[in-house]
Amino acid sequence: MRVLIVPFPWKTHLFNLVPLAWSLQTAGHEVRVAGWPDLLDAVAGAGLMGMGVGPGETAEERGRRDRRGASGAPDAGGPAAQGDLGPLFDLRPDRERLSREDVSRLFDTLVLPQARRFNDPVMEDLVGLALDWRPDLVLWGAKAFAGAVAAAAVGAVHARVLYSVDVYTRMREDYLYAQALRPPEERVDGLRDWLAGWAGKYGAEFSEDLVNGQFTIAPLPEAFRPDPRPTTLPMQFVPYNGPALVPGWLARPPRAPRVLMTFGDSVNDGPVQHLLPVERVQEILDAVGDLEMELVLTLPRDSRERLRRVPANTRLVESVPLSEVLRTCAAMVHHGGTWSFGCALRYGVPQLLISRAFDVPLKLRCLDRTGAGLSMRPAEVDGPGVRAALVRLLEDDGIRANARRLRQEVLAMPTPNELARTLEELVVAHRAGAVGALR
Repeated sequence: MRVLIVPFPWKTHLFNLVPLAWSLQTAGHEVRVAGWPDLLDAVAGAGLMGMGVGPGETAEERGRRDRRGASGAPDAGGPAAQGDLGPLFDLRPDRERLSREDVSRLFDTLVLPQARRFNDPVMEDLVGLALDWRPDLVLWGAKAFAGAVAAAAVGAVHARVLYSVDVYTRMREDYLYAQALRPPEERVDGLRDWLAGWAGKYGAEFSEDLVNGQFTIAPLPEAFRPDPRPTTLPMQFVPYNGPALVPGWLARPPRAPRVLMTFGDSVNDGPVQHLLPVERVQEILDAVGDLEMELVLTLPRDSRERLRRVPANTRLVESVPLSEVLRTCAAMVHHGGTWSFGCALRYGVPQLLISRAFDVPLKLRCLDRTGAGLSMRPAEVDGPGVRAALVRLLEDDGIRANARRLRQEVLAMPTPNELARTLEELVVAHRAGAVGALR
């Protein structure tokens, strides 16, 4: 069969799709990855066949341009400005829904603008590609709605591939719940109208499948899927680092418990955006310098040069393959990114999350429920606090046991190779008109 893969246009989102793409390719299927031009080098570097869609500008340039108003100032309305989002991250089955005001504000200032920003520029190219190539299956990364429209245009089976906890489906359900409470004449659904407009252009009708996929591929264990659905297809998180070299020091056993500390960088090789300023990192190093451990700290060169003191127990590196270093680690301190979080779960590493990313509050609630890690808000971070958390991660038998248990749960999930066979069956069933029965 022919498989079209449509990642959201950031490298980490592409990397999330590579293991499944290769499983399908090695099973004998034709696989193509459609992406923005600046993503194609990474596609080729992964050994996959890329097809360019969209404008000549990079996704980063497009996002920066569209986020600026006429005055040239970045637009307002980050997640922190959206109101009380607490109910969105509640894990109770009977959780309170977001208020109509909060959920409408979220969709108006976060979901719909970002969806249009990164999908409108590629929509016509992508649908044209699908009409020419006729894929049987379309796999689209979360928020890459153009993939769903392209699949609908050609009648292909399609699945949304998550990279984290499914906070977007929660928002959508809260949105629909809030709209149902309004009088019919006051109900406005910008996401539906936008997708219906594009689908209608190609002879397809709107359905919620265009928002959530006919199926959802979820790479995190059950504890991180707070809203179980029959259309969810679990898949084991398998790391893909991109091209990398294993440094010689990593091949030797650590002289003390090894801890990785990383705060991430830009997803598109643009200017590095750090979660913590160098001064705060220095404070942390000063506070943990006497601990019996080998701290591996990833920082770009300019930040490394600005550090005044580096303790003897610390190794500074620009980058390191996460899947290689984490299998040797006793703990991890990180920014809650997709790859660092998934690798920590896969290798059973207790973790301290320091993050402000939008999906992190729900991720933290799930992590807290498993007892496999700790968290801090960036504003709360100081040297003594990180030191205390690290000591606990290294010494608390319960946290370590829970992290190992999560590792076993990850390894018990279907591998990408196994999921590839399931997807083959779904396509066959679709051709026979039986996909609805499988759902």
